[in-house]
Amino acid sequence: MQNLGLDILDWITVKRLASGLYFTLEVALISIVLSVILGTIFGVLRTSNNCFIRTVFRIYLEIVRVLPTLVLLYLLYYIFPTDLKIDINGRTVGIIAFTFWGAAEMSDIIRGAIISIPKHQKESAQAIGLNHVQLFRYVLLPQAFQRALPATLNLSSRIVMTTSLLVLIGVQDITKVGKEIIEYATMMNNPMAPFWIYGVILLIFFLICYPLSKLATFLTRKSGQ
Repeated sequence: MQNLGLDILDWITVKRLASGLYFTLEVALISIVLSVILGTIFGVLRTSNNCFIRTVFRIYLEIVRVLPTLVLLYLLYYIFPTDLKIDINGRTVGIIAFTFWGAAEMSDIIRGAIISIPKHQKESAQAIGLNHVQLFRYVLLPQAFQRALPATLNLSSRIVMTTSLLVLIGVQDITKVGKEIIEYATMMNNPMAPFWIYGVILLIFFLICYPLSKLATFLTRKSGQ
């Protein structure tokens, strides 16, 4: 077993990886929740008849799509704090960056779900006297959420996977912890450490993201989208 390097997977390593996983999931879950909330609001606004509002959020979406998440992390962690003379930790930077990206993508999902609802439902709701807020609350958003669920699950999976970029700003996520374990094990003459540690990290991400992907596929097929 020692020749295979399996001794690296001891209880201490497991606890350290677990602590890194907790941090990763914390950042991911907070980012996902904020992305869904803000993305829903932005998505509704993008269906507005106001051309200025639609244009503003369209530009926001395009900026997010052309700006790599890694660049956004660097800007928020290294550039803006220095220029603005503020102190911000890596955890907060990660949440802001992933929420900024996730909310834009979620707004497009919600907007697409809303405009896919047959127009006659909106007209019928208005005919029975529902105002604009009631129309969205009772008619459009419940159906939009159902239609948007598969894409939302896929977005959640992407946010979880993208948290691995946090290692590049020194955050103690599971990837950073794994890297530190590998560096120490290599010093202790365990050349197989990268294989086992990164293998475990890969398995963890797979066990989190694959069920979300399969559930999204199942819901898409079930809804006939």
